[in-house]
Amino acid sequence: MYVAGIDIGSSTTKVVVLNERDTIASRITDTTPESSEMAASMLAEALSGRSLGPKDISYVVATGYGRVNVPLAHRTVTEIACHAKGVHSVFPGTRTVLDMGGQDCKAIRVDERGNHQSFIMNDKCAAGTGRFLEVIARTIGVPLDEFGPLSLEAGDYLRISSVCTVFARSEVVRALRKGVPKPDIAAGICEATVDRVVTLLKRVGVEPELVISGGIGRNTGVVKRIEARLGMPARIPPEPQLMGALGAALFAREAIGG
Repeated sequence: MYVAGIDIGSSTTKVVVLNERDTIASRITDTTPESSEMAASMLAEALSGRSLGPKDISYVVATGYGRVNVPLAHRTVTEIACHAKGVHSVFPGTRTVLDMGGQDCKAIRVDERGNHQSFIMNDKCAAGTGRFLEVIARTIGVPLDEFGPLSLEAGDYLRISSVCTVFARSEVVRALRKGVPKPDIAAGICEATVDRVVTLLKRVGVEPELVISGGIGRNTGVVKRIEARLGMPARIPPEPQLMGALGAALFAREAIGG
């Protein structure tokens, strides 16, 4: 028995393939406008080298903002439910999930079975998301994967007054012209991001264990500041970006009695 979960997010698309017990394949790639074709090709790529093809997949669940554009899916499930289920399967003690994606953030409360109880999303502004950090990293000329560690080298941090990505970028450009060190700028952006996500977490109600999923889970500058602000540790899955696709695959396995 093989099942698959496909998570089409605003920035990246993820695929996870499961058998009766384990994850046998996964893929992450940038989302393109041709999401329906991309989903099929990614699934085929994930299965390549295993003597398997899409026809061998018994059930497919799609999630993410582009989930309606996956013709091969048997069912669609919200990303809220999929992240809750995926994270809970990795950390069974999970009670709070912070999913920090490319263009939105979600704070999710989870019960002991991995079902979501309540959630709050940020507004449609990209501030406090992966896209926000990506824009600023590019502005100061730092690779995105170095942005978090750089912020931890700061002696102080730049106070960002705007929550709008466009205006925040303008503030950063002015700071660079004034000679503000890049670590201080990175620290200021991480602080501004944490301000927004901690507000979401407090509104939904934070209970340990707290788990951070999504690409920003790899940003140590953001993660450490969230932990300090909340006074509790955050657990990070080995592949935080795959949690939605994993949850979708688990829903697929349940659908056929697995």
